[in-house]
Amino acid sequence: MEKRLDTDNLETRLQALESRLYGERRVKTGKPAKCAESLSRIQTGLTNTANKRERVKILHKKIEDLMKYLDPQFTDHISVPDAMKLEFILAEEDFLLSQAALLEQVSNLQPLLDSNYIRDVPEHATKLQRLSQIHIKEQDQTEVQSVEVKKLFEEYNKMMFLLSKQFTHWDETLRKLEEAKGIRPVE
Repeated sequence: MEKRLDTDNLETRLQALESRLYGERRVKTGKPAKCAESLSRIQTGLTNTANKRERVKILHKKIEDLMKYLDPQFTDHISVPDAMKLEFILAEEDFLLSQAALLEQVSNLQPLLDSNYIRDVPEHATKLQRLSQIHIKEQDQTEVQSVEVKKLFEEYNKMMFLLSKQFTHWDETLRKLEEAKGIRPVE
């Protein structure tokens, strides 16, 4: 019963395909075109042609050999004997051993990757992000404070310069007054 359904389903699909390919066009007899019939006629014609020609018969017999020769791995099989493959492996022995040692080292370090510290990294990353934001904010505040301190130093230096100038002027004035009165300055 199931084979019958598969056959009906296949026939329905084939008819849909034929209608898509040929559309409303019909063969010379007026019947709808059938792909399966066309393919069958072509296969029969090719078989008859192949049977009539000796070279084609020989070719059919050797198709299996030709497929083997067309396989890309066939050239490797012919050109590289097993002894040569062994030599290739032995030539790379040091490299292969070093790679094996590295893989063993990674395997031994695997428990460290499964540790709680590594598993907690995402949680620490969020904390680190918050700390980074606080750090950036404090850097900005530090820059503002630096500008403020620089202003204060400039004002202090200016004030000290003016005071120094004023004291120098007073000293000069006092010296002149003392000279005018004949008082000797204290050293």
